Amino acid sequence: MLTSLDHVQLAAPPGSEQALRAYYVDVLGMTEVPKPPVLAARGGCWFEAGDVRLHLGIDPDFHPARKAHPGLRVRDIEAYAGRLAAHGAEADWDGNLPGHRRFYSYDPVGNRLEFLEPLA
Repeated sequence: MLTSLDHVQLAAPPGSEQALRAYYVDVLGMTEVPKPPVLAARGGCWFEAGDVRLHLGIDPDFHPARKAHPGLRVRDIEAYAGRLAAHGAEADWDGNLPGHRRFYSYDPVGNRLEFLEPLA
């Protein structure tokens, strides 16, 4: 029986770990968590914030996820979009999901991320 979502994995190109760390830690405010040594040898990095866990795995044949994406719930979406903008990351607002405010943004390797907040 499924009980919860453990993590979402996105792909990244070889050698992109520093750019990923700068984005996921400094821009999104997540914390990097150490990978187990056997997995760390493959490269990539893992991040978390509260119950949200994102794993970035290295793919030598990398292509960014331009349609598939994690949907990340946020509090105070306007302030969060401002945080991204202050770090040079664009927020592409989309008003097509009833009952929510949401925007899309892209990590430094081109993966699409959705940020959303239910309306009160």
